[in-house]
Amino acid sequence: MTQGKLSIHTENILPIIKKWLYSDREIFLRELVANACDALHKRKILQDTGEAPLDAGEMRIDVAIDAKKKTLTIADTGIGMTSDEVVKYIAQVAFSGAEEFMGKYAKENSKDQIIGHFGLGFYSAYMVAADVEIDTLSYKSGSAPALWRCNGSVDYTLDIGSRSAQGTTITLFLNAESEEYLHEDKIREILMRYCAFLPFPIYLNGKHINHEEPLWVKNPSSLSEKEYLNFYKTLYPFESEPVFWVHLNVDYPFHLKGILYFPKIQRRFEWDKSAVKLFCNRVFVSDNCKDLLPDFLTVLRGAIDSPDIPLNVSRSYLQMDRTVRQLGTHITKKIADRLTNLFQNEKEKFVAAWNDIEMIVKLGILQDEKFYERAKDFLLWKSISGEWLTLEEYKARQPDSAKDKVFYTTDEKLSPALADLYRKQGIGVLIANAHIDTALMSTLETKNEALSFQRVDGKLDAHLLDQTREKTLLDTEGKTESVRIADLFRSYLVDKEHLEVEAKSLASDVLPAFLVVDEETRRLRDYMALTGQSLPRDLPKKKTFVVNTNSKLVNAIYALKETKPQLAKEMSAHLYDLSLMAQKELDPVMVASFVERSARVLEQLVSD
Repeated sequence: MTQGKLSIHTENILPIIKKWLYSDREIFLRELVANACDALHKRKILQDTGEAPLDAGEMRIDVAIDAKKKTLTIADTGIGMTSDEVVKYIAQVAFSGAEEFMGKYAKENSKDQIIGHFGLGFYSAYMVAADVEIDTLSYKSGSAPALWRCNGSVDYTLDIGSRSAQGTTITLFLNAESEEYLHEDKIREILMRYCAFLPFPIYLNGKHINHEEPLWVKNPSSLSEKEYLNFYKTLYPFESEPVFWVHLNVDYPFHLKGILYFPKIQRRFEWDKSAVKLFCNRVFVSDNCKDLLPDFLTVLRGAIDSPDIPLNVSRSYLQMDRTVRQLGTHITKKIADRLTNLFQNEKEKFVAAWNDIEMIVKLGILQDEKFYERAKDFLLWKSISGEWLTLEEYKARQPDSAKDKVFYTTDEKLSPALADLYRKQGIGVLIANAHIDTALMSTLETKNEALSFQRVDGKLDAHLLDQTREKTLLDTEGKTESVRIADLFRSYLVDKEHLEVEAKSLASDVLPAFLVVDEETRRLRDYMALTGQSLPRDLPKKKTFVVNTNSKLVNAIYALKETKPQLAKEMSAHLYDLSLMAQKELDPVMVASFVERSARVLEQLVSD
C-alpha cells in the first residue's frame, strides 16, 4: 500500500478564487474590511492580556480612493504582521490566521469577535485588482515594516515597508474592468451594505460613515420603543412602521442575537420573499434567510447575527446542517412566546395587530406542530357581531344545543336574514374568509376530535327549526302543508339540475329561503379554487333549497298557485335566484336573465 499527500498548486487555485469563489465582485471590500476588523479585535484582546501596548492610537479602519493612481486602499490600526507572518498568513493560501489566533486566545466571549475562518478572503482582492500591495508593521517591539507585492500569479516579492505605526495598509491597483470602484458613492454603498454595524469606526476618504450601532447587541430592557422603530427605519427606510418585534439573545446551546419585526401587511406584500438580514459577527452576509427561518416566518423583517451559522466558503449563504435547524426551531419558539405574552398581557394591541399577523399564525399552525401547540391558545376569529374570540371562548358562549359545532361564514357581510336565523337561537357565527381557512379548519379538526366546523349554509340543523310552528296537519291525501309547499316549489324548479327542495319551519320569519350545500363539497370547492385546479367531474352537485314555511313571502307564493300559477312560478324562480345571490352562488352568466325576470315579476305585480 502506498500513502501520499495531495499536491495543491497555487497557480490552479487562484483563478478559481478570482472567478468562481464569490458570486458578487463587490464582496472583495467586505472581506478586506472584515480582515481589518479582525486585526483590531486581536489588538484589543492582546491589550486586555497585557501583550500589546495600550498607546497605539485610535482603533479605526480607513478606506481611501485615489482616482488618478486608480488605487483603493484599506488601512487599519490593528496588530499588523511581521515579515514571517506575512509569509505564513498571506503566502499560504487558505491558512486562516483567525483560526490560529482563536486557538491560542480562546475565551467564552471571543467567539463573536473574530470574523475570518477560511483564510481566503484576502484573495478576493484579485477579482478587481491587477496588483496588490500589503504594507504592515507588527505591534511586537522591534519589528520592521514589511512590504508584500503580488500581481495574482504564484510569484510575490517581500521587502522592507514604509509604515511607521502598527497596523496594515492594503493597496489595490484596480484593473480596467473595475474602475467603478473609484467612485466614492459606490464604495460608500458597499460599505454601508456589508459593514455598517462593525464595532470599529470606518472612515471613507477621511469621513466617518458607520455611526449606527446594531440594536441587537444591546440589552432589551435598556431600549425604548422609539429606538426599535428608528432601527427598523435604518434597515428598511421605505417601509411603514412595524406592528411589534421580538428581541433575540441566546448564549446556549449556540450564540444568536437579533431583532425580528412583524411588518405591516400591505396590499402588494410579497409573501414569498425573505427580507430578514443575516449577519455573522456584525458583517452582512445575505438578505435571504429562507434556510434559517421556517416558511411561515420568512415574511418577518429584521436582523439575525450568529457566529454559529455555518456559511459556505465565500460567506455568501448558509449551509444546511443540524445547527441551522436548531436555530430555526429556537427562533420559532421565541416568536410563539412573544405572541403568547402579547395576547395574555396586551390583548388590545394583539387584536389590533391581528390583520398583520393572522397569516403568519395560521401558516405556522399548518406547518409546525410545536408552533401549533403554543398558537392554538391565541388563534383568533372575528364573529359577525364584531367580537374577537378564541375557539374556547366561542364554544363557552354557545347554547347546549350547538356545543358540538363551530359555525362560520366566508362572507363578512353575511345576509342579515341568514344571520338573524342564528342570532335568534343564540348561536355565534365566526368569519373564516382567509384563503387558507379551509385548510386550517381541516387541520384543527384533525388535531381535535371534539372540534367540528360547519358553514352556516352547510346543513340544516334541528336547532335552527321552530318545531312548535311546524305545519304537521294532514290533509285528505295524508300530506302536511309543509310537504305540499315543498312539492309546489319542486315542480316550479324542476329545471334546476341536482336540486332538492324542502319546506321547513325556521326559527326566524325574516329568512324566506336559503340554499344548503354540504360542508364536504364546499371545502373541496374552496380547496380547488385556492390551488387553481378545476373541479372534478364527479364532484357531488346535490343542493337543497330550503323554503321557510313561516315566511310571508313563501306563503304568498303558495297562495297564488290556483289563481296565478305563472306568477307563482316566476316568483319561485326569482326567490331561488335571490337566495343564490345572497349566498354568492349566482352564476354571473345568469344575471341577465335574473334582471329580465325581475322586470316581468314587477310588471305583473303592479298591473293587478
